[in-house]
Amino acid sequence: MLLSPKLCQRLHCGFVNYRLCQSLRNFAAAAANENNNSDNNASVDERHHPLKGVRILDLTRIIAGPYCTMVLADLGAEVIKVERPHFGDEARKWGPPFLENSQDAAYFLAPNRNKQSVCIDLKRGRALIHKLAEISDVLVENYVPGTLERYDLGYEQMKKINPKLIYCTLSGYGSVGPYAKRPGYDVIASSMGGLLHITGQRDGPPSKVGVAVTDVATGLYAHGAILAALYQRQQTQRGQKIDVDLLSTCCSLLINVASNYLNAGSEAKRWGTAHSSIVPYQSFRTKDGYLTLGAGSDAQFVELCRMLGIEPVAEDPKFKTNKDRVQNREELVQLLEQILAQDSSKNWMKRFEGAPFPVGPVNSISEVFEDEHIKAIGLVKTLPHPRDGSVKVVGPPVVYSEALNDARTAPPMLGEHTDAVLSELLGYGPEELAALRDQGIIQ
Repeated sequence: MLLSPKLCQRLHCGFVNYRLCQSLRNFAAAAANENNNSDNNASVDERHHPLKGVRILDLTRIIAGPYCTMVLADLGAEVIKVERPHFGDEARKWGPPFLENSQDAAYFLAPNRNKQSVCIDLKRGRALIHKLAEISDVLVENYVPGTLERYDLGYEQMKKINPKLIYCTLSGYGSVGPYAKRPGYDVIASSMGGLLHITGQRDGPPSKVGVAVTDVATGLYAHGAILAALYQRQQTQRGQKIDVDLLSTCCSLLINVASNYLNAGSEAKRWGTAHSSIVPYQSFRTKDGYLTLGAGSDAQFVELCRMLGIEPVAEDPKFKTNKDRVQNREELVQLLEQILAQDSSKNWMKRFEGAPFPVGPVNSISEVFEDEHIKAIGLVKTLPHPRDGSVKVVGPPVVYSEALNDARTAPPMLGEHTDAVLSELLGYGPEELAALRDQGIIQ
């Protein structure tokens, strides 16, 4: 379909003019669907995707890069995911579990909705990448620094093709420094960045977080950086290179732990679920599971003691202030452990209804998605899938009153949109596509 006058005006104000004033029909139709979260200030018809008209060439795999481009796609950006022919994103094989028919891993589904999959061999198909970059606003890649330069796909080469291109590189350690050429992995960056050192039981070994939190945080940093670069380009009419790396991200996640060391020389240690500076603030075993609660102020501790029927404890000089409670941590924690172990998590939650202090059960994953609140806000979305009927994804956690941010299309099958993208955006005909396919350049 033709671009609207309003969208064309936006393109002239700073976004790259499209070679073809036509979007992929199936994605345009999907983007027009109503968002499930429609109870906002503006009606669905009045709201729009804030990144509509932005095209992103996505050369990333695994988690950090795909998570970044998924967040941008949820906001309406057109994301073209370039994958290796016949292999694709490595995460497609990271199972079980796998989808029954397409055989993609469920892992792959997590960061790849709202995208188009195009299979192009980067070595022999660099001309195609150049042409796509020429009509794109953003290129995102997560290869080891120096790799894409060998294929004439590095920033300096792409800058000559499209001076307005925003080129975002996600790597393990950045483009400079002694570790720059090392491949990046979440658990390694989390190890070197101290996150594993401070995670786990006090008397146990280091532990990694249950999900790739450094990868995800790196993707979120990258998404914000890209938005800032797009905004700046409206003033400068120039693109730029963005470097985001796992190790720096992990160090930034240390927040107060880093500040304590840098400013007071205080070396951190593992605390399990407990807090180094607040007591009580941790998980406690109940009759049937675990419950996490905390008292972030002396007033909250008084109320906790009242609801537990141990009011005198709040007046005990050993526990009267948070400083006192930190100094006498072991005695207080043992007392609370004995009390909370006497009943179930559900019953404790009933007793703590309306409590001014933070409290919640430690849910299993099945309990998370059966939770009445998660169901009430419609966080889980069901998307139609061409081979497997439908798939479920956790939708965007951000809701706008005047804009759309939604899960519209299922993660693509490998090469699902190769012909559509190359024909509709680059003008390749059936014979040309067949020749490229016969040469193994596309799939």
